[in-house]
Amino acid sequence: MASAEEHYTLARPQFDRPVKLLIVVAPYYRQIADQLIEGAQAEIEACGGTHDLVEVPGALEVPTAIGIAERMSNFDGYVALGCVIRGETTHYETVCNDSSRGITLLGLQGLCIGNGILTVETMAQAQARAEVAGQNKGGGAAAAALHLVALSRKWGAQRKGVGFVPQRDEYRIATASRDSDIA
Repeated sequence: MASAEEHYTLARPQFDRPVKLLIVVAPYYRQIADQLIEGAQAEIEACGGTHDLVEVPGALEVPTAIGIAERMSNFDGYVALGCVIRGETTHYETVCNDSSRGITLLGLQGLCIGNGILTVETMAQAQARAEVAGQNKGGGAAAAALHLVALSRKWGAQRKGVGFVPQRDEYRIATASRDSDIA
């Protein structure tokens, strides 16, 4: 049984300046979502961080909301929460794969994201992974985001923008040149 297995958990990161995370949750299964949120909030607060919370219609909208927040706000990191339970159609695979892929792509662009979107077969599995006194994957996702924020602060300056966002001085008219010898 998975609950009897021992898992190594990294020590909580420590920060020399405040950390602000955005928790983005798809509350389709409200009871599960509330428990994941509680776990995430507790982990963020245990590190001295602050958080905002937004709800989106479903797991597919979580990466989009994170991308919008990154472009338009000032969060250090993000916690993606929700629950997808297998049904009778292939919609489960689409939602699981595409939400995960979107979060991964944002992460590869430098965003600090902890993915706590549960992808399970049954409600019982979801409840086991959301229990505040148990595994609570919301707390685990927040811990992952906090560790990534700590790494980003260790390795360099914070960067803004998702995708191809040119720096201010990169907008030039084709005929304008810094060097008069260059056409």
